[in-house]
Amino acid sequence: MKDLLDKLGSYNVFNYLLPGVVFVYSLQTVTAHNLINSNIVIGAFVYYFLGLIISRTGSLILDPVLKKLGFIKFASYQEFVAASKVDPKIEVFSEINNMYRTFCAMFMLIATVRLYDIASISCPVLTVIAPYVLIIALLILFLFSYKKQTEYIKKRIAINNK
Repeated sequence: MKDLLDKLGSYNVFNYLLPGVVFVYSLQTVTAHNLINSNIVIGAFVYYFLGLIISRTGSLILDPVLKKLGFIKFASYQEFVAASKVDPKIEVFSEINNMYRTFCAMFMLIATVRLYDIASISCPVLTVIAPYVLIIALLILFLFSYKKQTEYIKKRIAINNK
């Protein structure tokens, strides 16, 4: 397990695995859902995947909302790339920044699950349609994640070709 954690790198540990573990533990505490897995290897992959979902939710939903509200403002991607070449600490700060966003998204998702639990008591049909809604929502989330990542790659190529 230590070898696996060493290969993951700090970004993956702090932006995917840690939020996934905290999410599962918090979910068990705040709701009736228990996603804790007794098999440590399977559990690690499940927690990582949940952390990935949380991270993408932060990136694709929370980030744009906070930008639109004027709560956060970013430098242009071109400025970020240029500054990162001069100051390697910017990459570290960006990683920490992403971790904070991921934790904000995690708390938002825990609240969403809790609200779903409350709503499903008075509207039992929610429990029937929830798996289908979840699958469609995850498909959309990862389609837009794929699109956003492709755009970052294109921007980075363009910046480096100047």
